[in-house]
Amino acid sequence: MLRDDALAALPVRAALPALNDALDGHGAAVLAAPPGTGKTTLVPLALAGLLGEGPARRVVVAEPRRIAARAAARRMAWLLGERTGEAVGYTVRGERAVGRHTRVEVVTTGVLLQRLQRDQELTGVDVVVLDECHERHLDADTSAAFLWDVRETLRPELRLVAASATTDTAGWAGLLGGAPVVEARGAVFDVEVVWAPPARPVRPPHGTRVDPALLAHVASVVRRALAERSGDVLCFLPGVGEIARVAGLLGALDGVDVLQVHGRAPAAVQDAVLAPGVRRRVVLATSVAESSLTVPGVRVVVDSGLAREPRVDHARGLSALATVRASRAAGRQRAGRAGREGPGVVYRCWAEAEDVRLPLFPAPEIKVADLASFALQAACWGDPRASGLALLDRPPAGAMAAARELLTAIGAVDAAGAATERGVRLARLGLHPRLGRALLDGAASVGAERAAEVVALLSEEAPREYGDDLAAALRAARRGGDAYGGRWRAEVRRLRAVVGQAVPRPSGSPSPGAAGDGDGDARGGGAGRGAGRGPGDGGVARDGAGERGEEGLVGLVVALAFPERLARADGGSYLMVSGTRAETGPGTGLRGASWLAVAVADRPVGQVHARVRLAGVVDEGVARRAAGALLRERDEVHWADGDVVARRVERLGAVELAVRPLRDADASLVRGALVEGLRQEGLRLLRWSPAADALRQRLAFVRAHKGDPWPDVSDESLHARVDEWLEPELGRARRRADLGRIDTGQALGRLLPWASGEAGRLDELAPERITVPSGSAIRIDYADPQRPVLAVKLQEMFGMQESPRVAGVPLVVHLLSPAGRPAAVTSDLASFWRDGYRAVRAELRGRYPKHPWPEDPAGAQATRHTNARLRR
Repeated sequence: MLRDDALAALPVRAALPALNDALDGHGAAVLAAPPGTGKTTLVPLALAGLLGEGPARRVVVAEPRRIAARAAARRMAWLLGERTGEAVGYTVRGERAVGRHTRVEVVTTGVLLQRLQRDQELTGVDVVVLDECHERHLDADTSAAFLWDVRETLRPELRLVAASATTDTAGWAGLLGGAPVVEARGAVFDVEVVWAPPARPVRPPHGTRVDPALLAHVASVVRRALAERSGDVLCFLPGVGEIARVAGLLGALDGVDVLQVHGRAPAAVQDAVLAPGVRRRVVLATSVAESSLTVPGVRVVVDSGLAREPRVDHARGLSALATVRASRAAGRQRAGRAGREGPGVVYRCWAEAEDVRLPLFPAPEIKVADLASFALQAACWGDPRASGLALLDRPPAGAMAAARELLTAIGAVDAAGAATERGVRLARLGLHPRLGRALLDGAASVGAERAAEVVALLSEEAPREYGDDLAAALRAARRGGDAYGGRWRAEVRRLRAVVGQAVPRPSGSPSPGAAGDGDGDARGGGAGRGAGRGPGDGGVARDGAGERGEEGLVGLVVALAFPERLARADGGSYLMVSGTRAETGPGTGLRGASWLAVAVADRPVGQVHARVRLAGVVDEGVARRAAGALLRERDEVHWADGDVVARRVERLGAVELAVRPLRDADASLVRGALVEGLRQEGLRLLRWSPAADALRQRLAFVRAHKGDPWPDVSDESLHARVDEWLEPELGRARRRADLGRIDTGQALGRLLPWASGEAGRLDELAPERITVPSGSAIRIDYADPQRPVLAVKLQEMFGMQESPRVAGVPLVVHLLSPAGRPAAVTSDLASFWRDGYRAVRAELRGRYPKHPWPEDPAGAQATRHTNARLRR
């Protein structure tokens, strides 16, 4: 029996005629309606013809979260006066309530993707409603792209509705071929904004860590709101851990129930939140309550200002949800929850001045998330590069390349990027491809039961109290009576069923039963630099689990999922195959293990190394087999500790497994190591005689003043041209000592411009020596190519009218005393004779009376001798 009063109160009813016209005319529409208007509940019922108007149709509604899918189905069934599973049903991972007469089915976007891959035409479905598309979840974006492809190529009669509270309506309309935009206005009451920043600065979020001081402040604001306002309080927090922490800080409140709502909350708790309370309530919720759920009775919102978004570091292979500042759009959505039933208030736990610096919208998941699942879905759809898909944002090229590398490594796609048979099986498991690979290959190695147990444990992060040892966590989950244990057991049952369908069974083996749909939204980790062996490595033998019994079997499944996170003990920490260093925490159950298969790791604030949060114990044999694609043996010749080091190294990624000296190293590798040594330690590794140094300086002088074709003999240029001047000596060298025997003077001669004939002019342009008036041949110092120096005794320059030049450049003349000490410096000899000589003569004449000191040096005879010698 229809609840007409409740249906009539939903404001979206006024927009139904325009929506029907848009669908009749275009076949697709964008419905923009504020929360609480009935877009999630009334619209599907109307489109299905369940309100007594319009033809009977089968409608599928896609929600981003399981909790929202169940809640929407229950609400619609209540409006019809029925139970779920009759005219309205739902399907989420591991749970299905659908009957023969179901006309509206609410599913998660992950389930919808699975159905599209199995049946691209969506046989029997007339309308698909993509709800909450503004949240920009990757599965929702992918579903929209696939659905538009289906409508354009296979089923033009399929009707599509993109529904959202706040979104880029123009963008979605363009994506759906210019679909009309239908707007519904809701009865939204005024919401007062109270800025309630912490009294003292708090540390910004890092990874999943939130400053406890901020959580304590949020709890105090909740108490303040209870005291100052009436009505239920809805408090937004980023995750389950923060919800539990604030609940603990609030404690038992007099006359107030404290409820916790999130995707992992038990169904009974979720139902209690979505129904009016008997007493006043404080509802601590994640962003699931922004738009997906309606919590009655709320007049006050307390907003922590934080949210969780997926992030991935492709270089390190470590991926997890990260705590970020919530966008302004999310802030508006959260505040609107206080104005659903009457005037309300939102307490924002940050300063008003900070608000303008917040991002306008949340980052689209396709821009920041691991794209392995998306890339596999696209490959199975027949568009490996996703170039033909209608997407609001294109996937980043780097993230797609990393995803394809992973999929190739696990045998999910071929060299051209097309999905293999194995890839199709992996896509249908409802798991991240990593976990799918671990389930399939792990089942063949350790049995379906244990593989399902471990993969279920990896799909949703276990409670912290389970510890960091995965084998111990598995035992805790088996005996645990908590909510996590219940969800874990349900997922194990689902995975046992799907692995039975995906893994070929021996003839005569009993069937494990039906699998059901999978959400495909399991947490999977980063798209690292490879993922182990390909499709043929499912046979990692059971005896390959090592000598530690079940611990080794558990670790093997983890290693199959995250081969690049296999880590060996190394000097007090662990070195991962990916090259990342990690440490175990205090009181760890993993102490003493020589090898770990790391399932979860993060990087604490201010720490250089990652921290192991969850790992299984393995041995080297398991590591070799699980990460076989990363196993390499090669000759490594490099420069280290001042000489050539040659060795044969067996590596598993960055981890050295075995090292042996290499006696007959390839000459080209040795030469490369020597060149690296020259680059690191400089050209002084070579033998530089005084003549070689002088030649290099002369060449630098000519290059500076004449340019080409004279060679550049700077360190950088000589390094770049080792092939031209250090061969064949460099090619014959084997070690540092051989470099010291190379005659660099002879080698530099190879760089002279012999081909042009200019080489013969070197002595003309940059002579080693110059003859001065006394007849002496004095060496020129070219250390400074801009100012070459001639150091000569002053008497030997008597009679020279102008400063000597080389290549047109005047020499800087250092005039020396008879004892060879500097007396004067000039580059203008005529000026010195005229102005400076008199003072120098007066000083030197008294000190060296036996030498000639004529009054007119420019006209005197140059000499090297004393007065007595001259008189002989």
